[in-house]
Amino acid sequence: MSIEIEFIQEYEPELSEELLALLRQVLEEAARTEEVEGELTVTFVDNERIHELNREYRGIDRPTDVLSFAMNEEGEEEMEIFLDEEMDDMPNMLGDVIISIPKAQEQAKEYGHSFEREMGFLAVHGFLHLNGYDHETEAEEREMFGRQEEILNRVRLTRE
Repeated sequence: MSIEIEFIQEYEPELSEELLALLRQVLEEAARTEEVEGELTVTFVDNERIHELNREYRGIDRPTDVLSFAMNEEGEEEMEIFLDEEMDDMPNMLGDVIISIPKAQEQAKEYGHSFEREMGFLAVHGFLHLNGYDHETEAEEREMFGRQEEILNRVRLTRE
């Protein structure tokens, strides 16, 4: 499975190349596990920006840790009208994952694990949302969080 990942750093200071390589490894493992090919963008922001996005798109007036904006939402029949054989060569645009760096730092301390572990968790969490997972019910939460742990364990990004 092949996945193209673009990292956009809107947060200062920028994340290290080592952390970006780790996040790439985590997301590549998530794509293999889910048997998904495509492209996604991961943007790193501050609490003010994610608060703004959370308010605008979810109607929740507070910062959050991660937001996902899927490009391939189920039920978008109108897009199927435009799909034909020529579009088979087009990349599968999975969507965008937005991560708040200050929120990730805060949660890493709160949960007593590394910043790297928290960033990996948030990246996988966002990726799984792009691929139809949710945690609205207990059963959905068990499935999604179980899948996250499976992926993180495979790249040895375990809880400390």
